[in-house]
Amino acid sequence: MARKVKPLEEKARRAALVKAAYYAIYEHGYASVTLADIARAAGVSKGTLVYYFGSKEGLFKLVLDRFIRTITFSTAKAVRSKKTPLEKLEAFVNYEFYGLENTKRFYTVYLDFLSASTKESELAHVTRQFFKDSEILELQIAALGSGLDTEAQSWQIRALVDGLSIRFVFDENADLELYRTRCLSGMRALLGI
Repeated sequence: MARKVKPLEEKARRAALVKAAYYAIYEHGYASVTLADIARAAGVSKGTLVYYFGSKEGLFKLVLDRFIRTITFSTAKAVRSKKTPLEKLEAFVNYEFYGLENTKRFYTVYLDFLSASTKESELAHVTRQFFKDSEILELQIAALGSGLDTEAQSWQIRALVDGLSIRFVFDENADLELYRTRCLSGMRALLGI
């Protein structure tokens, strides 16, 4: 008789496997990582991964979706908790550049996924959804300023964050505080805050 697994255990197990896949993608790169690499990192068999996710592509789609949604949700929550426009901007920037290793790891994986999304429709769908979800928050941030074209400013905010994050990934001596300061000063100049 097969062992019956409790729903909470299933959810925790899936979450742990997604997290292991994220770290394996960071370590090996999207194009190079294998199910065997992920299984090794998670301490499970490849069959377990296929059981939970159906395929490597299904797992990767879930990894991208989970981590992007987590970042978007956490950032939005932090921004909502602040009162003044400057505090909201600071919260936004602090969550976009959250810890040296976290930031480097997230943007390395994010860039890998962006590249893969140009060729894989499932990932492209998740990436497009991320841009839609993040634009909602970026429109709220843009509305803090004195500009009239909040849509254009929201795009410029994403361009500023993405541009700095790309530079951050390749900066061998990355100083997180410097990147936060540059991002915040760029956003303040853009929004007139």
